[in-house]
Amino acid sequence: MPSATRIASDYLTVDVSSLGAEMQTLSTRDGRSLLWSGDAAYWSGRSPILFPIVGKAPDDAVVIEGQSYAMSQHGFARRAEFSLAEASPSMCRYELSASTATKAVYPFEFLLAVEHSVEGRKLTVAAEVSNRDTRPMPFGLGFHSAFVWPLPGAEGKDHVIALDNGAEPGLVRLEGGLISFAERPSPFKDGRLVLDHGMFEEDAMIFPEGAGEGLRYSAEGAPTLHFTFENLPNLALWQKPGAPFICVEPWHGTAAENGGSTELAKRPYTTVLEPGDVARFAFTVEIEG
Repeated sequence: MPSATRIASDYLTVDVSSLGAEMQTLSTRDGRSLLWSGDAAYWSGRSPILFPIVGKAPDDAVVIEGQSYAMSQHGFARRAEFSLAEASPSMCRYELSASTATKAVYPFEFLLAVEHSVEGRKLTVAAEVSNRDTRPMPFGLGFHSAFVWPLPGAEGKDHVIALDNGAEPGLVRLEGGLISFAERPSPFKDGRLVLDHGMFEEDAMIFPEGAGEGLRYSAEGAPTLHFTFENLPNLALWQKPGAPFICVEPWHGTAAENGGSTELAKRPYTTVLEPGDVARFAFTVEIEG
């Protein structure tokens, strides 16, 4: 059975499961829960880590060095049991390394370390990918955290995503789970988007470029969640239509392109890590108000 680790600051409490190194709760000291509960009636996930792909692959398979490997949507890390490598009252680090099971679908020696840490009103979630192999290693990495919608105290109020850079990034959609780069008009106006459940009837809203390195998720009368992103150029927003959550998903890598290559190394925004190198990806969310 998975185990769990609790970390806390003077303002935040976070629980992290060994299964997928997935955050299970994010609560303020006055008892407000900000993370989705994982109700399977809508979606059982809460904050999965996506590795070694983000999104789907054609026929649920990727090609690596000329050979085809089975690869389910969002990769295998979210269903893998991680080992607790380090913990303190305010930090925990879980690790997943290559095994016989992972090599059957992803033939590389790797280490994926996921660290959650809290300080005051800030939570940081960081993933480090180490290439322990002797050849370049392609992968995608993404975060898929779901936050409550409505926010505590904001039932019936408009909920807004506001980009720190004030941009109007182009929108793309999925076709059969694969990404179509036929750009649509941006739903943002001067960096501001008022959320509506109808926006997600066509699945996720994906912004491959231009969303910047930070955003705020807010509503009148509720705490504001201010996100900053590190090495995560792609952004998606998603919910099951009508469900009481919104996923804020910063990625480095997207689903395979519809009609594009089946090779993992040629997926959009794939990282190809040289032997011995380490790549870091992280987001921080600060609770304001």
